[in-house]
Amino acid sequence: MPYFPPSGSCVAWSTAGSIVTAVVVIAIIAIAYAVTKCMKKAPTTQISTTDHDNNMHSSNNKEIVLVKPPDSDSQVLEFATVERFLNNINREKPIRFSPEQIEEITDNYTTVLGSGAFGEVYKGELSNGQQVAVKVLNSLDLGAEEQFKAEVSTIGRTYHINVVMLYGFCFHREKRALIYEFVQNGSLNNLLFGTLNTEIQFGKLHEIAIGTAKGIAYLHEECQQRIIHYDIKPENILLGQNLEPKVADFGLAKHCSRESSRVNMSQFRGTRGYAAPELWKCYPVNHKCDVYSFGIVLFEIVGRRRHFDCGYSESQQWLPKWTWEMFENNELPMMISLFGIEKEKDREKAKRMLMVGLWCVQYLPTDRPLMSNVVKMLEGDIEIAAPPFPFQNLGAAKPSFTPKGTDADSDASYSVVAEPSDEQCSSKPVMPGLRSSQALHRRELY
Repeated sequence: MPYFPPSGSCVAWSTAGSIVTAVVVIAIIAIAYAVTKCMKKAPTTQISTTDHDNNMHSSNNKEIVLVKPPDSDSQVLEFATVERFLNNINREKPIRFSPEQIEEITDNYTTVLGSGAFGEVYKGELSNGQQVAVKVLNSLDLGAEEQFKAEVSTIGRTYHINVVMLYGFCFHREKRALIYEFVQNGSLNNLLFGTLNTEIQFGKLHEIAIGTAKGIAYLHEECQQRIIHYDIKPENILLGQNLEPKVADFGLAKHCSRESSRVNMSQFRGTRGYAAPELWKCYPVNHKCDVYSFGIVLFEIVGRRRHFDCGYSESQQWLPKWTWEMFENNELPMMISLFGIEKEKDREKAKRMLMVGLWCVQYLPTDRPLMSNVVKMLEGDIEIAAPPFPFQNLGAAKPSFTPKGTDADSDASYSVVAEPSDEQCSSKPVMPGLRSSQALHRRELY
């Protein structure tokens, strides 16, 4: 027979069940309330995983990012971050200014920094307080147009501590201008041959040489397209606040693809005395012409004198050839002493610079080193082998120094030639000489 519990027992079980259910419901509500309250107070947690499919059971691959709710402080921080981003973008791309903006930047062309055949350079200030140098081209002819395009298309794409920065430009029917960063301490030309000549320690000159080499190496080997400067000389090496060098004046520059090893030349480019021998010929040249020019600059830095100076004895007038003769006779230490370099560590740096200079001015472009290797040699990272004879184009002929031009305000110069030849298209290379020192000092820095 089935068993039926007493009626009183059923009531007791029913009451107990109701109480337990009520307690569970209350507990669930309390837990839900607590969780909700915590979520409102705590920051949102976002969990991202790396390679989730392959590491589902590995907690080491999880990165926890805490995201705070937006507030006034975070909005200010985000705004500043975006401003920095936009400023960096602007630095990578030159900005176009109107003629009216150029007038405002230069305070109506108040402060002149210098002048030359291209026009004048004025000191200016951008709206953010950044000091600039504004080069205003005074001619709208084809030559000025080519210089303008060369500067914008080359330096406008670069960013390196040892290359002057182009902030912007103005291109208008009646106005052409280029806006550069302002470089406080003038040019290497003024440092070497001006009143500060004896005040600069040789260690600083060595640093300037290395920085310049790094800037040229960047143009040749690190830019998306190789940039050939064509006019490396002390006037076009500017010095910043701490005398850090910056390669400047890209009016003659050209860029080419890395696949193309040579550039066709329609006319001579460069400055007599610094231009490589192949620039005087009518066939394509490559980036090694800048290496030659840098070699001439190295000799001038070590000697603190012009590479050609008729005030010296005949054997010492042309500094590169004198250096070779001293090297051949194992007399470089004596030459370095004549330059007034006495500290042993400086003498070692000077010898290294002279040896690198002899490699840079090799007659054949293929014998000249890459600028990245020049940097390593100057820094002492690689050993410098004995260079071959650099002046095959001179041969046994005695160089003659022929004055070119008589007006001190013009580009008067001296040309070193092995024998008479046509400067524009010569089968015999011309070894250039010295531009008038008066004309050099009148040239502007940019």
